[in-house]
Amino acid sequence: MTLVLALAGATVATASAQAAQVSSVRTTLGSCTVFPASNAWNKDISKAKVHKKSAAWVKTIGANTKLHPDFGTSWAGSPIGIPYITVTNSTPKVPVSFTYKSESDKGPYPIPKNAPIEGGSKSTGDRHVIVVNTSTCTLYELFNARQVNGGTSWKAGSGAIFNLKSNKLRPAGWTSADAAGLPIFPGLVRYDEVKAGKINHALRFTVSQTQAGYISPARHFASSSKDANRPPMGARFRLKASYSCAKYSREVRVICAALKKYGMIVADNGSNWYVSGAHDSRWNDDALGDLKKIPGSAFEAVDTGAIVTK
Repeated sequence: MTLVLALAGATVATASAQAAQVSSVRTTLGSCTVFPASNAWNKDISKAKVHKKSAAWVKTIGANTKLHPDFGTSWAGSPIGIPYITVTNSTPKVPVSFTYKSESDKGPYPIPKNAPIEGGSKSTGDRHVIVVNTSTCTLYELFNARQVNGGTSWKAGSGAIFNLKSNKLRPAGWTSADAAGLPIFPGLVRYDEVKAGKINHALRFTVSQTQAGYISPARHFASSSKDANRPPMGARFRLKASYSCAKYSREVRVICAALKKYGMIVADNGSNWYVSGAHDSRWNDDALGDLKKIPGSAFEAVDTGAIVTK
């Protein structure tokens, strides 16, 4: 059952409550398109040139290491995946204080008191909070977010605000709520897209070792390594056209199609080949488990631009 909780005009959409708001198989949320069609997240890279460092990067991440769905229902009582919430202009904005103030968007942010936190309220992980104002098509994202004074204000490690109608990037060298300086929401595997049978955007994933560099649309790196055999933030990988997902679950076949057409982007340091998605109680965890059969060797990096090292 889809559960909707309302507070001050907000609709909790831990993806479990998004069915009514996804109007088509396009990358939309409510009446908002998630970035213009020309945006990098929405670019078809199925014909892009293979990057000269592809083999080295795949080897570093792990050619024999399998993909892993970093989303689903729950594990050990905690929700799996990155939740999000939709709000409207009737949701009051609250102040947010930041640890990395110089690279965070000041706000205030329209975060309702019932905004879901990645991993739950007691999480010791990244604690991302994602809010989309569907009245203005504005995306708000926080890293390491915590309520203060009962939710009348928040504190976070960093925060970023994105206009979903624009291709504007973060300032060069700036982080966001993600290490690569990218938005998180557009790279999530979302239940309603998979149910509709099509994902029309690139996905977000993590690797354990990156180099001190980034490729646009990434804007930031989180490494001091000069090892060119490590992928930079923003490196884009696609599932090889020759790799067959025909025997996998329907859910994974939909994800495979997106990985072949749009690929996935290195967005943060973390476990190797962990693919990000939105938490949803409707996921079939067993079906998603077929992702764990896909090895790193089934991927190749594509050339999407120069590596920025400053």
